[in-house]
Amino acid sequence: MDPKLLELLVCPVTKGPLTYDRERQELVSRSARLAYPVRDGIPVMLENEARELTDEELEA
Repeated sequence: MDPKLLELLVCPVTKGPLTYDRERQELVSRSARLAYPVRDGIPVMLENEARELTDEELEA
């Protein structure tokens, strides 16, 4: 994930910052408790495509 792109992207739900999870290929919004997939290097920033984060993931 390009660091410059990551600086520009925000969570579409909360407008808050995102962090990149390289292992899972996801952009994570802790405030929305959602993880958006990155497919073929392209972030899919749709709420209905996002995965809900578990309590364990939020604590890590």
